[in-house]
Amino acid sequence: MDGELRYTSRVGMCIIPLMDRARLNVTLDGERAEKLSRLAARVHVQEGTLARSLLSMAIDDADPDAGHIGEILDAIPGAYEQALEGLDQARQGETISLDEL
Repeated sequence: MDGELRYTSRVGMCIIPLMDRARLNVTLDGERAEKLSRLAARVHVQEGTLARSLLSMAIDDADPDAGHIGEILDAIPGAYEQALEGLDQARQGETISLDEL
């Protein structure tokens, strides 16, 4: 490897149980997936365990005030554009029935 540090960039997926039966899949970008992996290795826990704990803390700390929820949504890169695109697709009939999923 000639002294080069090589790693595979990947997207991490955390599966978090909800109410003992449902599951939530969270997809991380490569940078955050790598950071989660390093943190989990440092504290000797599984990535999913650490992700569940971090997400739980973030949810507990989140302000449920409607004004703040808007700020959170506005901070998601591309969310507004994706919402507009989805609205346009729905208007054009480019949707899939829930029964077909």
